[in-house]
Amino acid sequence: MDPKIGIKEENLAGVAQAMCKILADEFVLYTKTRKAHWNVEGPNFHSMHLFFEQQYQELDQIVDSVAERIRTLGHYAPGSLKEYLGLTQLSEQSRDKNDSLGFIHELLADHQSILILLRENIKKFDSVWSDLGTSDYITGLLEAHEKMAWMLRSHIK
Repeated sequence: MDPKIGIKEENLAGVAQAMCKILADEFVLYTKTRKAHWNVEGPNFHSMHLFFEQQYQELDQIVDSVAERIRTLGHYAPGSLKEYLGLTQLSEQSRDKNDSLGFIHELLADHQSILILLRENIKKFDSVWSDLGTSDYITGLLEAHEKMAWMLRSHIK
């Protein structure tokens, strides 16, 4: 059954398409953060292992929430690696070293890319697609990524 929530069907399709790209970015970032957790090495291993764990747990909740937002809008969420890699703006990188600073720089760059994407879309959800709810939802995502990026940046200084 299609949702009757006061948003035109074509607008819901636009919102869902944009949200699927966000979901792909979130999932790729989650996976990269999990990789950092598993593979970090060095004298600060234990603290960074725990730090990356805290970050991937938060991203896991975000991934689930974004997918559920897509379903709330009456569309299906992508759920395969092939779909995510086709939708994401992020890239997978292979690493020669598994040092914490290398992981931090990479993950910070990804959070910043997501922040830019969210900022570019936040008003579009409201003004173009008449979906103030998703615009508000994206504001919350923006705040979560700002905080996670701050935490990463704080390790670099």
